[in-house]
Amino acid sequence: MGQVVQVTRFGGPEVLATTSVPDLIPGSGEVIIAVTAADVLLLDAVIRSGLAAAWFPITPPYVPGNGVAGRVSAVGEGVDPGWAGRRVIAHTGEGGGSGGYAEQARVQAGQIVVVPDGVGLPEAAAVLHDGATALGLAGSTGIRAGEQVLILGAAGGLGILIGQLARAAGARVIAAARGKAKLDLLGELGAGPVVDYGEPDWPGQVARVTGGVGPDVVFDGVGGELGAAAFEMIAGGGRFSAHRAASGGFAPIGADQAARRGVTLRGIEQVQFGPGQHERLAGQALAALAAGRLRPVIGQVFPLPDAADAHLALETRSAVGKTLLTVA
Repeated sequence: MGQVVQVTRFGGPEVLATTSVPDLIPGSGEVIIAVTAADVLLLDAVIRSGLAAAWFPITPPYVPGNGVAGRVSAVGEGVDPGWAGRRVIAHTGEGGGSGGYAEQARVQAGQIVVVPDGVGLPEAAAVLHDGATALGLAGSTGIRAGEQVLILGAAGGLGILIGQLARAAGARVIAAARGKAKLDLLGELGAGPVVDYGEPDWPGQVARVTGGVGPDVVFDGVGGELGAAAFEMIAGGGRFSAHRAASGGFAPIGADQAARRGVTLRGIEQVQFGPGQHERLAGQALAALAAGRLRPVIGQVFPLPDAADAHLALETRSAVGKTLLTVA
């Protein structure tokens, strides 16, 4: 028997409950991963709340989460036995997998990515989604040396990695977040100018640090009114990437509105990766992690049975960096 966390019904974090289930058995083309760390996303909490039912046809009870790091503990028919015992990460949301909040995960063999020697499994889990997404966004947006890049939600797991990639490309990063703890973290990471969008005059702060011209690129990981305000700041001919909506909705920006200013809009479709693309980008993220080009910040780690506390930290915006669940 193994433990899993289930969403017993739609609702608040209290609907998450730990229960025991039979050990998983791999089917043809599948492997079982003994989970060490599971990725936790704000999207997990949104789906759990029931507010995303129109886009995610999931019915409780279900095991949330779709990303894990661990060791292959069993292989199914048609899978190379040499995979057994190897350290891997995997996206569990497709194929034969159960959710990631579990001691065991079942995935298609084609979904696993080897973790390089010298990289810890928690760190590998931290770049499974955020590292792949950051690489996809940076690549599609085409950050150039000398540009000014504004990142909303800069103290989250994804925002931190986007900032690292932008600086590596030679851009100047303006990191925007809410509250002293997050701004202090960004300062420690060498993010460049930091802006608190919890303050009413934050657009003025962005104007000042960009010399009055506005950013060339905006990565909007917040959405809503904050994202809309950031759009108004962007320089003519700039690029605006609305990839997340932590505020509850994407920034209300029309295509005609962007066209009048020559701004290129990019949406969440830029991170809807096709078959094999996520694994390729996750492998690149692991290679960058091993080489020191990506450095995730793991701000919160919760034992598997405390998944409700992990969701609460994300929903109350007290989390910084990446949030993980760990299995003893």
